[in-house]
This record gives sequence, structure tokens and C-alpha cells, in this order.
Amino acid sequence: MRATRAAAAAMLLALSGASGCALDAGADSGSITHRRSLAIGVKGDQPGLGLKGRDGRYQGFDVDVATYVAGRLGVPPGRITFRTTPSSQREDALRERDVDLVFATYSITAKRKTQVTFGGPYYVAHQDTLVRSGATGINAVRDLRGKRICAVNGSNSWRRVTDERKIAARPVPVPDYRACMTLLASGGIDAVSTDDLILAGFAAQTGGGVRLLNAPFTDEKYGVGLRKGDLAGCEAVNRALTEMYQDGTAGRLLKKWFATSGVSYTTSVPQFEGCS
Repeated sequence: MRATRAAAAAMLLALSGASGCALDAGADSGSITHRRSLAIGVKGDQPGLGLKGRDGRYQGFDVDVATYVAGRLGVPPGRITFRTTPSSQREDALRERDVDLVFATYSITAKRKTQVTFGGPYYVAHQDTLVRSGATGINAVRDLRGKRICAVNGSNSWRRVTDERKIAARPVPVPDYRACMTLLASGGIDAVSTDDLILAGFAAQTGGGVRLLNAPFTDEKYGVGLRKGDLAGCEAVNRALTEMYQDGTAGRLLKKWFATSGVSYTTSVPQFEGCS
């Protein structure tokens, strides 16, 4: 009888341990849905989207959207750590777990989808072109032939001019878009071609020294970058983004950051790519 009881106890313990392991594995799955705090990658040099102030605080549309989504995931602002994540470092930052999410004007592309999982898009921007206010002869992307354009490390924007549109522009490599604006002001380049929201943010800071062509030629789907395979996290992000548009928050944030920029924006929920 004692042997039978001992065997039964051992079996119960084994079953309990197996169940506990399964629960632990789920809790340690790496999904953002299990986090009490989040590290979020944003840009630090893009006015209106992600800009790091002298006090170390970040502000912009991407920052506000990230804060909203984190809140829907159960993470309040006090448990969010924002980290500057340049275009060239976004995939590595996720892979190496420096950040849990990326909200950094991160256009969804087929190549990037092989490296990260994308939620959203949370907004669809359009590539446009910025020139000096006194520049003549540049009214559309086709007019960039032979012109010096900015080529930011890790960004695909300049390739959409030279590779996709087959326009023989002259790329000038730089580390970030702030460097683009410095070169444009000094005459070191002729144009900056990238997402209209990025250009609008910078244009607002120049005091009329630049001109946005308002001649868009692509759709740029801003996705939320997650570690590859976090499908549960992706689905949770998409639910939060849907709520953000339905409750009017998206429209209020777009108005807050871009109402006076001259750029046209839409407040309808984008069509999601699907989690994969």
C-alpha cells in the first residue's frame, strides 16, 4: 500500500512538474505580451517623429504611438525606456535584444520581413522630395537625374530613386537625415528624397529655407518592428493600433505633429500586412 501511494505521489509530482515547465516556457517565450517593462527603439534626430531633446526626453508622432501601444499592452509610460535606433541598426537592435519594439519610420519591405516580424503598419507615408526654396528645375522625382541626393546609411529611400525609378542621381552617403539637412542648406547636395512625414518635420525647423515638392511617388508602410517570430506580440500590437484609430487618438496625434507642416495626411486605419 505504501509503495502504491509513493508511486502515485511520484506520478502527481512528475505531472505537476511537466505542467509547470510548460507554463514557464510560455511565460519565457520572449513575446512582448509577457513584459512588465519595454525598451523601445525610436529615432533621435527626426523632428515631428522621433527627436531626443537636450533633457534626454524623446518626442514626436512615433514616440506617442509607441507610448499608446505600450499602454494597451499593460506597460505605462514610467516603465518604457526609449533608445535611439538609427536606420542601420534597427534589425540588430531587435536581434540582440537591445530593444523589444521599434517605432522608427521603419518601412515594411520584403527583405526586412525575413529578419523581423512587423506589426501594422501604423501609418502609410509617401516618399517625396525636399529642395532649397530657391531651387529651380526640380518639380518631381524625374528631375533628380544628375542631381546630388542624400543617401542615409540603412535607408532604402535613395535606392527608390536610383534603383527602382532608374534615375541617374548621384547619391551622397551620410549617417542620418540631420546630416542631409546640413548638406542641403550648405549646397552640398541638391535634394533630400524620403518619406513626406520626415521631410515635413525637418521643413518646419528651417524657417522657409526649403520647399517640399508635394509630388509623392511611393507608399511607405511604417511598421512596428518585433523580434522575428513574435506572432502573439504582433497580433497584440495590431489590436492596439486598431483601437488607436477607432478611438480617435491617431487623428489627434497626426494633427498635433503635422497640422501646420503643409503635408497631407490620412486618419483612416491602414490595411495591416498580417503577422508572419
